[in-house]
Amino acid sequence: MYYIITAFDKENSLDLRMSVRTDHLAYAKEHDITVLAGPLLTEGDDPKPRGSMIIIEAADKEAAQAYADEDPYAKAGLFDKVTVRLWRAAIGKWLPSDD
Repeated sequence: MYYIITAFDKENSLDLRMSVRTDHLAYAKEHDITVLAGPLLTEGDDPKPRGSMIIIEAADKEAAQAYADEDPYAKAGLFDKVTVRLWRAAIGKWLPSDD
């Protein structure tokens, strides 16, 4: 099953995000369950990360929540709010074709 994790950074936390980024990426690579991920960005001419959107494949919501809770960003206290929701792919270029 797929789960979408959305996480919103605390105000004025860009320095914390950047200091933990390497550990966050290593964690994702180590677990190898990420389908698609990237930062949520601020608006304007010079967008900066302000949160995360991660789609993972997990056995159940508990496993997805555990993954979110153990993320180095979460453990460092970066996030103000995190949600984990069951998700189903319906359309999109990254989906396998039916050919």
